[in-house]
Amino acid sequence: MADETKSVQRWNPFRDDPLFSESVFRDWDLPFARIARRLDDGARRVAPLSPAVDLTEDDKSFVVTAELPGVGKDDVTVELHEDVLTIRGEKRSEREEKKDRTHWLERSYGSFSRSFTLPPSAQAEEMKAKFENGVLRVEIPKKEAAKPRQISIK
Repeated sequence: MADETKSVQRWNPFRDDPLFSESVFRDWDLPFARIARRLDDGARRVAPLSPAVDLTEDDKSFVVTAELPGVGKDDVTVELHEDVLTIRGEKRSEREEKKDRTHWLERSYGSFSRSFTLPPSAQAEEMKAKFENGVLRVEIPKKEAAKPRQISIK
């Protein structure tokens, strides 16, 4: 008589039950795995600088406020060309720290550019720019609105 040895196998409901296939979960996980890979790849690349900008308006003017921490006044330009306002600049900073057996050097360099199309009611010739404490504020006055006038009938 032949001696049959039987091996013990652990039951896996995802493998052994046709209603719960592993491929269902593998396929379900694919989009999340792709997102995780993209986030990981993005963390390895240096993102271009893009300063935070607020655009506001009141009755008299439009205001563009750009946060530019670590950027000096001389490293920023404000240009106007064919009703497009462009803020350009470059950030350059270097920081070095030495302690006992630790040596640390960090650099941050990069250029940025943000552009905005001005509305027809903007009076670009009268715009003013002010840079203070790492914040650029560009104020663009509005043109006087054409007021309706009454014409007398003769």
